[in-house]
Amino acid sequence: MPQLYIAAPQKSSGKTTLAIGLCRELRRRGLVVQPFKKGPDYIDPLWLGQAAGRPCFNLDFHTMSESEIRSTFVRELGTADLGLIEGNVGLFDSTRLDGAHSNAELAKLIGAPVVLVINCQGLARGIAPLLLGYLAFDPDLDIAGVILNKVGGGHHGENLVRVVEHYTDLPILGVLHRNEGLGIDERHLGLIPSNEAEDAEVWIERIRARIADQVDLDRLLEIAEQAQTPASESVDLLQPAPKGDLVRIGIARDAAFGFYYPDDLRALTLGGAELVPFSPISDQDLPEVDALFIGGGFPEYRMAELEDNRLMRQAIRDFVAEGRPLYAECGGLMYLCSWLRWKGERRAMVGVLNAEVEMRDRPQGRGYVRLSESDDFPWPRLGSEPTEIAAHEFHHSAILEPDPDWRYGYLVHRGTGIDGSHDGIVQGNLLACYSHLRAVGGNRWTDRFLAQIRRTL
Repeated sequence: MPQLYIAAPQKSSGKTTLAIGLCRELRRRGLVVQPFKKGPDYIDPLWLGQAAGRPCFNLDFHTMSESEIRSTFVRELGTADLGLIEGNVGLFDSTRLDGAHSNAELAKLIGAPVVLVINCQGLARGIAPLLLGYLAFDPDLDIAGVILNKVGGGHHGENLVRVVEHYTDLPILGVLHRNEGLGIDERHLGLIPSNEAEDAEVWIERIRARIADQVDLDRLLEIAEQAQTPASESVDLLQPAPKGDLVRIGIARDAAFGFYYPDDLRALTLGGAELVPFSPISDQDLPEVDALFIGGGFPEYRMAELEDNRLMRQAIRDFVAEGRPLYAECGGLMYLCSWLRWKGERRAMVGVLNAEVEMRDRPQGRGYVRLSESDDFPWPRLGSEPTEIAAHEFHHSAILEPDPDWRYGYLVHRGTGIDGSHDGIVQGNLLACYSHLRAVGGNRWTDRFLAQIRRTL
C-alpha cells in the first residue's frame, strides 16, 4: 500500500500547502489519492478532499483505538493507489513524555515513511544538527526524505542543499522557494475552509503547479512504494444501525456551515438516512425532512446574510416547536441562539435558544474534551454506550448568561462546553453542543440519533 506521511518539526512549516499540491498533482497524473489528516480537524481535510477528489478521513488517537485507526486506514486505502497523511503540529510533539499519540507514533502504527517539511526561513548550516537530531531521536521511525520550504534566493537554496547532502544521507525531495502569493488566508481556527473560498480551485491549481515544478514527484512515489502495509484487525467500522424506516435528514451545507466528518455522514447513510443538503444562507424554506443536522462552521462571517434570511430562521423555529429532532454542533449552536455579537455588530439568529452568543479574540474552548451523559440526555440508549465520551471543541464564542433553567445532556470532565461544567443543551428534541462528536470509540452517536428520529415519526 503506497503511502506518504507529510510531517514537520513544528506547525506552520507548510505541510498543508504541500499536501494540497501533492494531492492535486498526483491526481492529475492519473493516480487515485486517498488523503488522511491526523487529529481532529475539519478545515485541512476540506482542502485535501477537494484537491484529491475524494473525502479526507481523520486518524485520531483521542477518539479512536489503535485498531480503529489501522482498520480505517486500510479500508479507505483499499480503493486508492496511494495514501497521503498530513500530520498536525510537530513530528514528535505530544503532551506525554513518552511521545504517545504523536505524529511519529501514528506513522509507525500505519507503516508510513515520513517526508519532513522544513521551514528554512532564516535557516542555514543549522539545518544539519536539526535533521541529525530528528534522525537519531527515534531510530524506529522511517524518515525517508526532506523537502526544503520557504527557501530564499538561489544562493540560500544551494547552501542548504550542500549542507544537507554533506551531513546527512537524507534525499532532498524538493526545494520550495518562498512565495507569499501562494499562502491560503488564515483565520482564528486555521485556514479559511474551502467551502467558503470561492476561488478554492484557483488556489489549488496554483499550488499544484508550484509543487509539480519544485518537487521530485518520481522520487516521492518510489519512497511511497516502499511503505509497509499495516496489520489490520477485523474491526467493522461500517456496521449499519439496526434496520428501520428510511429517514430524511436535512444537513446545513453552505459557506457558513460545513464541518462534518465523512465517516459520520456515511454511518448515517448506512443506518438508513437520506441526507438532504440545505442552505441557511440562501434557501427560503427547509426541505421535506424528518430531522435536521446543523454542524460547525463560521456563522459569524455570514451573520448578516443569516439574519436577512428571516424565512429560514422562522422555518427552523417552527421545526423545533413541532418537536422534531435537531442536532447542532458549535457553529450550529451559535446559529440557534437569539443573537450573535462580533466586531461591534449584533445580529439576530434563529432564536430557538434564548441566549446571546459573543465572538471573542481568544479561544474559549479548544482541544480534546471528555464527557459523560446526564439523566437529561434525550437520545435512546442502544446498550453499548461508553461511560465516558471522547470528543473535541474549537470555539472562540461564548454564550452570555446561559439560561439557568436549561437542561444539559452532558457533564464536562475535561474541556469547556457551555459553562465549564455542562454541554449539550436539551430542549424538547433539540440537542445543541459546543463539542464535536465522532461515531468511533464505541460512541455510536449516529445510530442513536437515527433511533431518536425514528421514535418521533
